[in-house]
Amino acid sequence: MSAELGAMLVKAGKITQEQLDEALVIKEKNKDVFGVALIEVGAIQSEEELSDFIGKQLNMGSLRLSDVELNPDIVKLIPLDIARKFTVIAVSKLGKSLIVAIADPNNIYVLDAIKFITGCNVQPVISPEKAIQKSIDAYYKDENGVSEILRGLEDDEELEIVSVEDEDLSMTDLETAVQDKPLVRLVDSIIKDAVRMNASDIHLEMYEKRIRVRYRVDGNLREMAPLPFKYRAAIISRIKIMSELDISERRLPQDGRIKIKLDNRTVDLRVSVLPTIFGEKVVMRILDPNALMVDMTKLGFTQKALERFSKAITLPFGIILVTGPTGSGKTTTLYSALKQINTEDVNIMTAEDPVEFNFDGINQVAVRSEIGLTFASALRSFLRQDPDIIMVGEIRDAETAEIAIRAALTGHLVFSTLHTNDAPSSINRLIDMGIPNYLVSSATRLIMAQRMTRKLCPSCKRPYHLTDEDIEVLDVPESVITTREVFEAPGCDECNGTGQAGRSGIFEVMPLTPGIEQLILESATDVQIREKAMEEGMLTLRIAAVDKMMTGAIGLKEVFAITGTA
Repeated sequence: MSAELGAMLVKAGKITQEQLDEALVIKEKNKDVFGVALIEVGAIQSEEELSDFIGKQLNMGSLRLSDVELNPDIVKLIPLDIARKFTVIAVSKLGKSLIVAIADPNNIYVLDAIKFITGCNVQPVISPEKAIQKSIDAYYKDENGVSEILRGLEDDEELEIVSVEDEDLSMTDLETAVQDKPLVRLVDSIIKDAVRMNASDIHLEMYEKRIRVRYRVDGNLREMAPLPFKYRAAIISRIKIMSELDISERRLPQDGRIKIKLDNRTVDLRVSVLPTIFGEKVVMRILDPNALMVDMTKLGFTQKALERFSKAITLPFGIILVTGPTGSGKTTTLYSALKQINTEDVNIMTAEDPVEFNFDGINQVAVRSEIGLTFASALRSFLRQDPDIIMVGEIRDAETAEIAIRAALTGHLVFSTLHTNDAPSSINRLIDMGIPNYLVSSATRLIMAQRMTRKLCPSCKRPYHLTDEDIEVLDVPESVITTREVFEAPGCDECNGTGQAGRSGIFEVMPLTPGIEQLILESATDVQIREKAMEEGMLTLRIAAVDKMMTGAIGLKEVFAITGTA
């Protein structure tokens, strides 16, 4: 390589022929790296300068390995003898492509050999020879120190990583992607434990001297055993590799996705990486189809509320809104409704951000605002696709609201969500967006607010007698308090001391009756609309929560936690 590269440098005017001759002599005499020899004779300032030159000449990227945290499992896709002989190291793997840092990119033989060994398409980048050798020494060394710390993580079952873009990976590819290494098993164990605990999210948080691991189970974050801080870079890099993110980028947020097979089922994880002052925080949202409850009869509806909602979703047109804060189960409710009405004679189209679960027979579109695919633009396109039923993930602006309302008025059944505290306030939220009162009253068929409540642990549930003070603070009609003997749960080993096991919904279902439509036309306040809806049989979120407490499903503390103390 040295002579050919030297000729290129001389031809480009970067060095003189005398400097090249002197450098070649030094390299041969001292068995030195060619770039180091060039530095010694004063021809170049650094090896990075040489790499940048080669990259530009060959129209190929260059990489500073000192700025990159490599994944040991990716590095070892290339055998040590080949890595040392040809001064090459694997940097990252994206799907079927393996990015390798190499000092001599003209060596076609070694690139072909790596392709044959790994089964990947090889994409070379230029790096200084000495830097590659240093990385080889660092990443191929014995890992007994890590093994000692993590030797308790013995688990025969490994996660099967499935490429999101290429579903047809061979077993060889899967075995290559996931190898039996301690750090790999550590990350696998974190994910598997979370899935088996029915967690919705995994949080890996970096602090000054520790990594905090927390799972969100039944809406609450539970802290798990901390991880050794010195391995934070390796752990984060492993997760980035699994989610096909850029392991060299540690300054900007990144979002990715992992698809795994666990216990004979496929689970998706949405990955978000965020730089913090002590390292990158990772949050993985677990999207487990087996944990998704899409049977409306099991969501926690009262009989009357379920009848009202079920009737609304079978209407031929109109808009149905589900409201509540993030994490209140709105998406699950909408999926449940769509599943119930998903028959071969209807065309259902959804715009979601993101698409959390896939359903056969439903045309689902992932919103991508960065390229102009917004809820509004997707909705416009839907109207040219002969839809019967449309779901818009969220009404965020006046444009989306207007298109959704007009679609509902032109013979389509439209489902969507809003971020409002209760059902009555959604009316004036739409009006505040610029939708005329008469359109809101004409198009809207039903609005439902909901929350997720944490059910009492059956193992430690015990009786609790409501006091007069409790009843006064609850502030509900006397008819709702059917008994003073309710339950509470102090916590036990079965529920990890939380007193909670599973979740159930509470719902505030408000059909738009002629009476409420008239109030909308008269620009009534939220309070006036709520009073009218309650006269017509609507249960508020507070009453629905108290009703669930009367059945023994939840405790008094949960009623206040979900609906407030006043």
